Amino acid sequence: MTGTSRYSAVAIALHWIIAALLIGMVFFGWYMEDLRDAAFGGGNVSLDQVQEAYNFHKTTGLLVLVLSLLRLGWRLTHKTPGMPAGMKPWETLAAHTVHWAFYGLMIGMPIMGWISASASELPSFLFNNPDLPLPRLPVPQDEELHEVTGSIHGAGGWPILVLFGLHVAAALKHQFVDKDGLLARMIPILKG
Repeated sequence: MTGTSRYSAVAIALHWIIAALLIGMVFFGWYMEDLRDAAFGGGNVSLDQVQEAYNFHKTTGLLVLVLSLLRLGWRLTHKTPGMPAGMKPWETLAAHTVHWAFYGLMIGMPIMGWISASASELPSFLFNNPDLPLPRLPVPQDEELHEVTGSIHGAGGWPILVLFGLHVAAALKHQFVDKDGLLARMIPILKG
């Protein structure tokens, strides 16, 4: 390997925190849709419960955005470990493509959700606190814009899960098939 042998503690912490938040947000987003459907379908779910779930999702989404921007800034200003010797060119290209696609989703998904929330006339509160309104982006409050950006935001869950699966499969291949110590760069307790 070229470069450093392991990611920095900051990069490792951001990696695992953002990964947990992203995967959690995908499944929580689907849960919110079920909750909304139950509330509007006559279930025993109140609109207040739906609003609280959406506000939690929005607050967490902004946290993902901030952490992702920090992670990108860290990535651009700190040296990272090089690729293992013997990696085929297509594997290197695939690794870079998946990583940069993740950055696009980690930043783009919260922004698209924020645009959708800003286009809605419904109020949004950070931490479900009416004294902390979600700052609105300078977009028109328009139901069509809200629906389109909300649909794009919702559809982004599948690419996140696909990239996550590819990322995990590649990491496991490197650990158990190639045995090149790649996984130890992100999991410090493993031997590199």
